[in-house]
Amino acid sequence: MIIVDNVLVSDDVKDIKFACDLKSCHGDCCVEGDAGAPLEEDEISIIEDNLEKIKPFMTSEGIEVIDKYGVFDYDVDGEYVTPLVNNRECAFVYFEKGIALCAIEKAWIEKKIKFRKPVSCHLYPIRLDKVGDRIAVNYHRWHICVPALQKGRSEGEPLYKYLKEPLIRKFGENWYNKLLQAVEK
Repeated sequence: MIIVDNVLVSDDVKDIKFACDLKSCHGDCCVEGDAGAPLEEDEISIIEDNLEKIKPFMTSEGIEVIDKYGVFDYDVDGEYVTPLVNNRECAFVYFEKGIALCAIEKAWIEKKIKFRKPVSCHLYPIRLDKVGDRIAVNYHRWHICVPALQKGRSEGEPLYKYLKEPLIRKFGENWYNKLLQAVEK
């Protein structure tokens, strides 16, 4: 384990080679699972404020869920998550050529909004957990990501480099530079 400031980083984050392979997995991380994507409290209001600009990229089923229940739900631990369509895909998913993609991110790509997507989605397959007063940065093992592990091994990119942008988004560039120094020791 690596400790950077008050953040605990699993050795998996430096050791595992990873690169998403959407052609193989079809974005199933946005469809499978037992809850929606984790949301930070401030992300809820950002999504609510931008909802009308996100809706054009959503499915009709996703819009129906959001209109009925709002932009967030709770998981079994009482944490904020994105709502699901039929207890399956995230309400913000849309499909293109059989691949699940994010309507929030599509609105960002199209420069309709300034918010890319929930940081938990941007960080995936990293999950953040609370350990006392610290945050733990852990690799989430899931069979859906086997193609990403194969692609990562062939490209040779460790997870902490593959997820540089979202790690900086969450913890800051100074923190990321400290992580690099710790990994290189």
